[in-house]
Amino acid sequence: MQSAPNPLRRRHLQTLAKTLGFALVLTEFEIAWGAQILGVRIWPSEDYTRVTLESDTPLPISQQVLTNPDRLVVDVKGMELNSTLKELVAKVKPNDPYVSQIRVGQFQPGTVRLVFDLKEPIKPQLFTLDPIAGYQYRMVLDLYPATPPDPLMELVKSSARKEKALAKSNEEIDLIAQFATKKDIPTAPVAQAIPESKPAPVASKYKRLITIAIDAGHGGEDPGAIGAMGSKEKNVVLSIAKRLGDKIENEAYMRPFLTRDGDYFVPLGMRVQKARAVQADLFVSIHADAFIESNAKGASVFALSQLGATSTTARWMANKENASDLIGGINIKTQDKQVANLLLDMSTTAQINDSLQVGSSILKQIGGFAPLHKSKVEQASFAVLKAPDIPSILVETAFISNPQEEARLNDEKYQDRIADAILRGIKDYFSKNPPVARRINS
Repeated sequence: MQSAPNPLRRRHLQTLAKTLGFALVLTEFEIAWGAQILGVRIWPSEDYTRVTLESDTPLPISQQVLTNPDRLVVDVKGMELNSTLKELVAKVKPNDPYVSQIRVGQFQPGTVRLVFDLKEPIKPQLFTLDPIAGYQYRMVLDLYPATPPDPLMELVKSSARKEKALAKSNEEIDLIAQFATKKDIPTAPVAQAIPESKPAPVASKYKRLITIAIDAGHGGEDPGAIGAMGSKEKNVVLSIAKRLGDKIENEAYMRPFLTRDGDYFVPLGMRVQKARAVQADLFVSIHADAFIESNAKGASVFALSQLGATSTTARWMANKENASDLIGGINIKTQDKQVANLLLDMSTTAQINDSLQVGSSILKQIGGFAPLHKSKVEQASFAVLKAPDIPSILVETAFISNPQEEARLNDEKYQDRIADAILRGIKDYFSKNPPVARRINS
């Protein structure tokens, strides 16, 4: 009978192998035996539910989907049931869209079985992540609905009343224009030339709803930057994003779309894809980042760059934000090709120029009441700004690494003023750059 290897000896061999520059090949039994479960987490959302098991070594796992009723069975090998794994049972929330309960048990010696009782059919994605940031090895289980929701249809339903009111307004404008045109035509003898008729000027109004995609940075496994008082960027920016969304909802000719409305992770490329799926007219990503120096302060606005970053700080921030996928956790092997392609630089000069315009408008509004880190819109290669057909900006609302600004970011009044300033900037931009007409509800 094979005996269990000493965990300390195994780690010593792994360290020695790395030092000597070659990989140490361990058997499945050797890898998993004695693994310590460091934490279990569940992140429910309408998009998908994520389950994470964090351990000090990789975990050999297998899965199978069962029907009638819908269940997902996951076996974790080389482990004995412990109290940390049992915590998973109590972490399921009643409002989880896909999981009704989780059952955990010792299936056989050395194998723990997790049974997920499901509310509807799902398509699971199971993958592992190597240690990064403050995490050790993570086994990630993403439960996607078998029939994913259509974000555009959901948005159209939620804004149906606005669409109806807008259609009625457009009809009234058309009637006024037609009446004015007829009134301008003189009743002259047939022999005389009839002067060219021009319609009377009509007050310009938006002909369709403007869709604003609001992107709260980070989320779920990715906390973003963390302030000295423990404030997490993901929570602060979600609060600001929701405030902005509420304000846009109150505008007759605008509708908001949040790329995430809760504490869960959305990959960078998927954020862009979501904005394109709802045919957004503008993409606004909201952040509250940190810098290596705690005295860095002030709000900033960024647009995409095709020619490199406009400053060292901009480049540093872009690199940090682009690492979000590694921390939040994406399944590289099954990543959609279309999503992956969006991370390539498919930007256009027109998109960047529009982004700079709206960015300048928003920066001006923020500068009216808050300190600015830079007085002009900066540029860098942010992956989340690479939608080729949507003006896209990233707003750094303040530095959460600065103690004074961290306190300000947690102040509801400051959050509200930031949301107000962003909205005023958006309205100013679209008043000068009305969106091109397209079929309503398209």
